Amino acid sequence: MARLRVLIVDDSAVIRRLVSEALNADLALDVIATAPNGKIALDKIEQLHPDAVTLDVEMPVMDGLQTLAEIRKRWPRLPVIMFSTLTERGAKTTIDALSLGASDYVTKPSNSGKLEEGIAAIRSSLIPKIRALCKSPETDSLAAAPSVARSRLSRTRAPAPVKILAIGVSTGGPQALDQIVPRLPANFPVPVVIVQHMPKIFTRLLADRLSSHSAIRVRECVPGSTLASGEAWIAPGDFHMTLTRTHGPIQLETNQGPAENSCRPAVDVLFRSVAQIYGNSTLAVILTGMGSDGLRGCEAVHEAGGRIFIQDEPSSVVWGMPGAVAHAGLADKVIPLEEISREVSRCVEMSRLPGLASAEAVDDKKTRALP
Repeated sequence: MARLRVLIVDDSAVIRRLVSEALNADLALDVIATAPNGKIALDKIEQLHPDAVTLDVEMPVMDGLQTLAEIRKRWPRLPVIMFSTLTERGAKTTIDALSLGASDYVTKPSNSGKLEEGIAAIRSSLIPKIRALCKSPETDSLAAAPSVARSRLSRTRAPAPVKILAIGVSTGGPQALDQIVPRLPANFPVPVVIVQHMPKIFTRLLADRLSSHSAIRVRECVPGSTLASGEAWIAPGDFHMTLTRTHGPIQLETNQGPAENSCRPAVDVLFRSVAQIYGNSTLAVILTGMGSDGLRGCEAVHEAGGRIFIQDEPSSVVWGMPGAVAHAGLADKVIPLEEISREVSRCVEMSRLPGLASAEAVDDKKTRALP
C-alpha cells in the first residue's frame, strides 16, 4: 500500500526535524518535504501533491492563516493540520484557522522536555490524525468501535417533548458548530450542552467566538451554573462536564475523573448524565470526530427513550464518532451538516406541540418538573 505523503511547514528547524523523525518512523507515512514558510509551502504543494500538510501558525513571509486561506482556494480538500502553541495567542489563532477550514490541530511539545519525549508526543497526537483525515484503511475507527445490535436496544419510553439539546463533537468540530449554533434562534426553548474535544484555553476561546455571532449566549462551563433555555455551555478543556440536580434547578458540574475514550472532556460522560436527568426528553447530536466517544452515551440516551441525530459521512471531516453510532443502529436521523440546525429546531418545536407527547411522558412527574 502506498505511504501517505506529508509536507511539514514550520519556521523552526528543530520542529521540522522533530516532526520528520516522528512521522518517518511510521511505515504508513512519508515526509516528502519541509518548508520554512507559507510561500515556499505553496510551491511545494503545487509540485509534490502531498496527501496532508502540517502547518505552523506563526511564520515569516507568509503566516499560517494566510497560507491556509490560499490552500483552501486552490486545494479545498487537502487535509491541513495546524501546529499550535498551548498559549492564549496560539489558541486564538488556531480557533481562527479551524473556522477558516483547517482540518484539525495539534499542540507543539514543550521546549522543556527531552528530544525523545518531544518525538513521542508528536507521534501520539499527530499520526492518528493524519491517518484519519487521509482515510487510511489502517485507522478505520469503526473497525475497533464496539458494535451493538439495535434489537438489543429497545427504548424504555417513547420520546417526550425535547427539553435539552446535547452535542458531542471532535475533529472538524469548530467548523461544524459554526454551522449549527449561530443558526439557533434567540428564543430557542431549551438549554444546549456541548462537548468539543479540546484542551484548556481553546474551549473558552471557542465559546467566546461562537457567542460573538450567535443569537443565543455561549459560554464555557462554570461549575454551579443553572441551565436555562436559549443558553449553550461548552465543557472546559481537561474537565468532564455533567448535570446534577438535588432539590432545586438543574446545574452544571465539572470533574477531573479518569479520561474516557482517551478524552477529557468526554461525550460519553456528559450524555450519560443528561440521559439520567432528562430521560426521554433528550435530543442528542453526534457530529464529526475521530474514534467512538459518544457511542456509550448514545446507548444511555436511547435506553432512556431520547432521540439521536448524527452528521452524515459526506459532510463530516472524519466519520468516526457519528459512524460508530450509525453502525450500532442508534441513530434516529443521519443528516448533512448544513441541515442539522433546521432539523434540530424542527424536532424541538414539533415535540413540544400540544398533544404530540406520549401519555407516558405527560404522566411522568419527574419529566414534567424539568425546566
